[in-house]
Amino acid sequence: MLAKVRSFVLQGIEAIDCEVEVDIAQRDYGDPLIVGLANAAVREALDRIQTAMINSGYVWPEKKLLVNLAPADIKKDGSSLELPIALGILHANKVIMGDRHRKYLVAGELALDGSVRPIKGALSLAMLAAESRMTGVLLPTANAREAAVVPDIEVYGIDSLAAMVGFLNGQLELTPETPESLDEIDAATIYDVDFADVRGQEVAKRAMTIAAAGYHNVLLLGPPGAGKTMLCQRLPTIMPPLSRREALETSQIYSACGLLPKGASLMRQRPVRMPHHSASAPALIGGGSIPRPGEVSLAHHGILFLDELPEFQRHVLETLRQPLESGMVTVARSHSSVSFPARFMLVAAMNPTAAGKGNLDRRKAKSTELQAMDKYMGKLSGPLLDRIDIHLEVPAVTYRDLTSKTTGTTSTQMRDEVGKARKIQARRFGDGSTMTNASMKTRDLEKFCPLDEVCMRLMKQAMEELGLSARAFDKVRRLSRTIADLAGAENISAVHLTEAIGYRLLDRKY
Repeated sequence: MLAKVRSFVLQGIEAIDCEVEVDIAQRDYGDPLIVGLANAAVREALDRIQTAMINSGYVWPEKKLLVNLAPADIKKDGSSLELPIALGILHANKVIMGDRHRKYLVAGELALDGSVRPIKGALSLAMLAAESRMTGVLLPTANAREAAVVPDIEVYGIDSLAAMVGFLNGQLELTPETPESLDEIDAATIYDVDFADVRGQEVAKRAMTIAAAGYHNVLLLGPPGAGKTMLCQRLPTIMPPLSRREALETSQIYSACGLLPKGASLMRQRPVRMPHHSASAPALIGGGSIPRPGEVSLAHHGILFLDELPEFQRHVLETLRQPLESGMVTVARSHSSVSFPARFMLVAAMNPTAAGKGNLDRRKAKSTELQAMDKYMGKLSGPLLDRIDIHLEVPAVTYRDLTSKTTGTTSTQMRDEVGKARKIQARRFGDGSTMTNASMKTRDLEKFCPLDEVCMRLMKQAMEELGLSARAFDKVRRLSRTIADLAGAENISAVHLTEAIGYRLLDRKY
């Protein structure tokens, strides 16, 4: 008898419809077989399924068993097909009666005792069910909460093989998972760090406020102990909360990687990824024989913090150029090409030299310091630095600042400023848009960042004296727009433009 069950496979972070066909021969005997471009993990699933069925009190078919996974030209990976294969065998063996299961997408991993273990990609599965106009999904109870955030489908948590059989035969009533309310998901996150912890560095705090307000990339340069890492680690405390759309996009990536926090339905705060400088290019960008997201995608709608930037291998840093420009990463393999979202904010820190010390003002630096700085800075390419909006010097903290009893600007004050600027951008680009000043295209620059005659003369002088590239020219305009938004100004003025130019530290010619 032939039985069909609808399930899914992950291709990148997207769920692809997969039909599980199970045929039990009437006369032939032989070893059970799985076909359909299944990898080793899927092929060896039959042994687990057989043991799970027997331990749950069901009979394993004695006739030849053939399982086909369609479409046959897509690689099948992971353990989520075990529950639908078991369902197909039980239906073909007439343990499950009727076709109720055809209304649901089914996925889950089986334990030897018949219990159902969690899977990766439950959120993508629920999205596929909604797009395919299915009634709902049957999946492990541990994944039900994350799948329930997708509207208009029924999500049933299955904790055992017996529970699935009882539900599909109408012998057991299950209650659909209730989705979390929007208020719960968008609740403000409380952090245990604050910009008030950073002594002095008010100029750097101002730059971080601008960066958060417009989602601009930032590079901090300064000696060890100046507070660069502290500043970067506290940046999330002033970022606006994830919107519902951003939370869904980010959670889909984490769900596909199995990295959603236990018991959580959605990511509640912006992700912050801090890879070590020994990270490889595939770890940063994504890869593998079956491509998986890398750090840049895990930082989608969040922050990618690279401490000691020149210590990363140069060819690894060069792979950041495409996602910084396009917000996407494409991983090509001989059999397929997979794209991952990667709209992140790059925050980096570095010392002036490998030894840690050096005068960033080249006019005051000694010749030995200049040589050391040039050698260290040479590890970073011009095109990469061109894609970073803010280059800022963070000087050593003075004794007066360290011993001062005043805390300076706090995260609450900075967050309020960022929130006001983001509201202006929301009105500018349309409510519900995730676009920020940093992601404006050329057409948007002409519309929203016009420069008057005074600003044009100032820009011309900056390009001639600093040697700004065309990309840096646009970066300065975007940055000026954010500074104007923070000031509540409708148009960019010379004051805003001058401050933006001041943040192009590494473009200066001395």
